[in-house]
Formats: sequence, C-alpha cells, structure tokens
Amino acid sequence: MSREQQSQWDFGGLPEQGEARKVYGVAELNRKAKGLLENQLGTVWVEGQVTGLRRQSSGHIYFGIKDEKGQLGCALFRGTDAENRSLIEDGTQVLLQGDVTLFEARGQYQLIVRKVEPLGQGALQVKFEKLKRKLEAEGLFAPGRKRALPCFPARIGLVTSPTGAAIRDVLHVVLRRNPSLQIVLEACRVQGTIASTEMSKAVHRLNQWSARQSEPLDLILLTRGGGSLEDLWAFNEEVLARAVHESALPVVSAVGHEIDILITDFVADVRAATPSVAGELITENVFASRGDLASAAAYLRRLTKGGVESARRELSSLSHRLGRAHPRRALDNSFQRLDNQLDDLKRFVEQGVAARQDRLRLAWQRLVSLRPMALLARRRDQLGWLQRRLAEVPRRALGECAASLEQAASRLDLLSPKFVLARGYSITRDAATGVVLRDAKNAKPGQMLRTHLHVGEISSTVSGRNNSD
Repeated sequence: MSREQQSQWDFGGLPEQGEARKVYGVAELNRKAKGLLENQLGTVWVEGQVTGLRRQSSGHIYFGIKDEKGQLGCALFRGTDAENRSLIEDGTQVLLQGDVTLFEARGQYQLIVRKVEPLGQGALQVKFEKLKRKLEAEGLFAPGRKRALPCFPARIGLVTSPTGAAIRDVLHVVLRRNPSLQIVLEACRVQGTIASTEMSKAVHRLNQWSARQSEPLDLILLTRGGGSLEDLWAFNEEVLARAVHESALPVVSAVGHEIDILITDFVADVRAATPSVAGELITENVFASRGDLASAAAYLRRLTKGGVESARRELSSLSHRLGRAHPRRALDNSFQRLDNQLDDLKRFVEQGVAARQDRLRLAWQRLVSLRPMALLARRRDQLGWLQRRLAEVPRRALGECAASLEQAASRLDLLSPKFVLARGYSITRDAATGVVLRDAKNAKPGQMLRTHLHVGEISSTVSGRNNSD
C-alpha cells in the first residue's frame, strides 16, 4: 500500500477540524446494523446445503447453509410452526424462507427460519407421501373396494401414448395369446404437466363410451413404460387418482418397471409390474382355456382314429376268413358277424364320444366352480358357520363361568363369619381397640365391650371379676 493510500486510509474518514465526531458504542452500532438488514432485506428465500447442525435441549435448532462460495448462519426456534423440520439434517439440500437479522450479542448476521421445503427428488418424495396419506385416509386404497378382473374379457380400453413402448408391449402379448380381444385406444400424453389431466379425461371418456355400447368394455388398462421419478410423476397426481377411483370399470395400472410404485398402483383394482405383465394378466384365463380345449379335441381325434383302425383290422381279418370258408355259408356267417361288429363298432364309438363329452362337461363344471364368485359363495358359507360357532362359544363359556361363580359364592358363604353368627354364636371385641376377646381372663372390670350378633350389636361393661376359673 502506498504512503498516499495509507494516508487516505488513516485520515480520509476523519472529520475536518472543528466538525463533531459521531462515535457509536458496539451495541448501538449492532442495533443500527440490525435495523438496516431487517428493513432493507426483510423476508427472503434461500437455498443451500445444511451444515453444522446443532439441536439444543431447549428445542431450538442452529445450523448453517452453504453453497460453493459462501455460508449463512440460521436459527429455527422451538415456537416456530415450520413444516418439514425433520428435513434439516447435515448434507441435505433445503429451501428456506426467513427473516434476515443480526444477532447483536455477537455482531453476526443470520436467518431466522420460518419455512422449510425440500429440493429435487426429495421434494417429490415428500409430496408423494403427503398425497398417499391423504388418499389412504379417505379410503381410496381400501382392499374392500377393489374389483376382480373379468375371467374372459372380450373388449378393453387402453389409456396410453400411441407412440410409446408400452402400447407395443401390450399389443405383442395380446396378439400372441388372445388375438380376438378388442382394444379401444384412448390416446393421450403420459408425461408432462398436463399428462395427468389428459389421462383422467381419457378414463372418464372410456367409461361414458362404454355405458352407451351394447357390448361395453370389460376393463381399462392404464399404462406407460419406465422412466425417472419426474417422468412418471403424472401418475402420482391427485386428479388421475380420483379418476381411477371413480371409474365404473375395473382399472389395471401397469406403469414403469416392477420397482416403480405410484399412486395409481394403490388406487387401481389390479397393479401389474410392467405393460407386458398386464397383457398376460388380462389374457391369462382365455389362453389357459384355449390350451385345454385344444388338448381335449386332439385326444378325441386320437380315440376315434384308434377305433377306426381297430375296426379296419377286424374287417380285414373277417374278409380273410371268408375267403377260406364255404362261399355261401361262410358269406352268410360273415355278413351276420359283420353286422354284429358294425353294431358293436357304432355302440363303441357312441359310448366313447359320450364318455368324452361327459369328461369335457365335468371339466367345464370344475372350471366354472373355480370362478371367483363361486369360491366367494363357499367362503361366505364358511364365514357364516364360523360366526355361528363364534356366537355359541362365548355363551357356553359364560354359562360355565356363572356356574363356577355360583359354586364359589356358596363355598365362600360357608366360610363367612356371618354364617357362624347365624348359628347362634357371637364375637366380642374391646370397644376402644377393636381387639377380639377370646379369653374371659382378659376382661377387666369397667372395660367397655361390643358384642356382634348375627343381627346387630350389644354394648356392655364388665361389672366384676371374671370367675371363669
């Protein structure tokens, strides 16, 4: 520093000769600086990383927030009703609202925190948990309201993007397993700020369209491929969750990958891990039944072919024997045997076909009995039986307890002193101390006594010396 600069540094701020100096005390200067900070800056928003966290036993929290170039001290007092206080941990990124002020005792400026909000994916996660708790409290996730999918759906509604990977996966599975399944596509966005609104309107439109058709939809598939939490966020919006909840048609949610759990997965009637899995769930019963029917038809064809082959071999043997016998007689006998064999063959084929039809009908009845409604009816009967048993057991136990109580009361009456008094005995006590008098020698002249009878008491005074000896 040059001499001239040093001179300006030392004397430039001093008043000229004759001017009055304004000298501040430290506390006064700090108070003035505090007023300037609060008046000029007031309430501000600041973001940064929490550092140097200190939680006092008084409930106050002191910490700092920093970025690449600076650090700011913060205080969150116990009485401040700040939501998300738990987010304040060392290393977390937060967004704070507070009042800029100066702590006069140390001359240190700081931020008095009023609000705490998370940043980045943490904010989305907090928003997700908050909406999840709200909808769960309203009963939108209740298992009792979820509906089973139709066993053999013939027409479904599909809500997804027409250019995404999800629709290709679903169509590939459906065309392979059940080509006759009709799909009504309601194209919409599945990502972005208005995607949730478009998807909710698509669900409503499919319900309205289905209600007007002679062959309505069996269910709605809501789907899209994988992505980040931000990409899938439209499926965590309340407007879409309520549209799925209000749908008159069962809804299958197949969004992202297996590890992606979204609000629509909780609200939907069925959650599929991926779009492909959703296609398999929807076509599961049709695909399995088609295989069973194909096996039964092939089995019947094999049986019929075997019967025909057997009859052909028998006919060949008869023809051979006819050639070796007398022509007319052998021919007559052969005709007769042939008629019998043809009758047997016809009866065998008819019996075989009837038996296979019976087996097929029995298999179909067993398949029908496995339907959810039949199973639910059996479970309902079992529940009714258990409820009757549950009502009977307490009554029986209560009766046994009452009998036991009555027996115990009888035994207690037999041991009761009142039972002894009722037989003519009495109990004499010292009127002053209440001590039971068991020996006449212990009675003293003038002593006040109280005698307990079965009914009432008698007060008396010992008049003379006891002559019990």
